[in-house]
Amino acid sequence: MKQLRLKVLAGLFLVAGVLSWGTARLWDSVGTLPSVPLAAPIVLAVIAVVLAATALSIRARLKAQRDRRPGAKGVEPLMAARAVVFGQASALVAALVAGMYGGTGVFLLGHLDVPARRDQALYAGASVLAGLGVIAAALFLERICKLPEDDDKNASPAA
Repeated sequence: MKQLRLKVLAGLFLVAGVLSWGTARLWDSVGTLPSVPLAAPIVLAVIAVVLAATALSIRARLKAQRDRRPGAKGVEPLMAARAVVFGQASALVAALVAGMYGGTGVFLLGHLDVPARRDQALYAGASVLAGLGVIAAALFLERICKLPEDDDKNASPAA
């Protein structure tokens, strides 16, 4: 399984942001603009909390296992792999969604004098922050579940 790359996440964020900004400008020229739902930052924040809680749980279980505590529950490799895949998928989607709401938010910055648009800009900004929280939690989870490097690869062959 490959690690998430920050360049890929940043690229997704930027591309989605530029496309969203352009779409918002085009849509506004028609006279309407789709609204940013209040649920968007809430859902992203819930996903970030779930990912962070999973990472902290796995970290605690691994520490208990390393310390050889009696009755310590180990971490099943398949469960850890599923958690990492969920984290990676969540981070990719969060980068796209945060970019989309970021582009819309940037467009809405020019219309802060309208109360409804100001609220939409706040929801968009909160969505971007929550999306960044999802990405941070996913990277933390990935770091927790990373296997130690194989020492055999670094060792020189015996002559």
